[in-house]
Amino acid sequence: MIKQDDILFVAAEAFKRSGLVLSADKGYLLESRLAPLARAEGYPSIEALITAARRDPGGRLLWSITEALATHETFFFRDNTPFDLFKQDVLPVLARARGNNGQIRIWCAACSSGQEPYSLAMLLEEERARLGNLRIEIIATDMAPRVLEKAKAGVYSQFEVQRGLAVQRLVQHFEQQGEQWRVKPNIRSMVTFQKQNLLENFSLMGTFDLVFCRNVLIYFDADTKKKVLGRIAQQTAQDGYLIMGAAETVVGLSSDFSPVEGRRGLYGRAAAAKSAAA
Repeated sequence: MIKQDDILFVAAEAFKRSGLVLSADKGYLLESRLAPLARAEGYPSIEALITAARRDPGGRLLWSITEALATHETFFFRDNTPFDLFKQDVLPVLARARGNNGQIRIWCAACSSGQEPYSLAMLLEEERARLGNLRIEIIATDMAPRVLEKAKAGVYSQFEVQRGLAVQRLVQHFEQQGEQWRVKPNIRSMVTFQKQNLLENFSLMGTFDLVFCRNVLIYFDADTKKKVLGRIAQQTAQDGYLIMGAAETVVGLSSDFSPVEGRRGLYGRAAAAKSAAA
């Protein structure tokens, strides 16, 4: 069993680095997530790993611990509804607003191993004939270098591609490489991956027309949620949108976004919320 003092130490450091809230009764989570990390780092036990992390002046081990504790669960076209909202409600409105020769910028925050931004890229490729000369830029970010490297490579196991991908899309957008599948170059080229912690400054990323920030804020406390949503709003166009997870909401947390009536999980700046609901 992990000592209570070690649990509290790890929880405090993880919160400071990522906003992740771990209650004192999460010892089981630490054990399941940190045991593989301890082995990979060459420590005989989780306790030894945490002891070394306390003494690590550069904080490398603490970042590795934080990344291990973060949830990286994702799969292609996860939950379907957000992608339907994008295709049927958001994309047509933004395409009209930006014009035939305009540009739409999309940010996938906390993208994990890349399934979400690649799903958007596939959908956009399938809609290309209807988009004319409209340019689409997808920026995908995560705080964990390990999952970003996987995302950039675009290589997935048979199990991973079976989660959410129809056979038609698999054949159309992937190349088989032995027992694995790799996203085709035309889809990979549509996505730019970069490291970004939501707790850190991201103002240099520019303005986005749509932000996907799904199943992330549920791990933050209310104050952190408010701060992150406020900063996301600053990077979202005045007629732009935010798509969140089904269990998440901006209600009571942000006055910058408004729920789009009848479109669960879709939020817009003042003008956008009215346009999508019309």
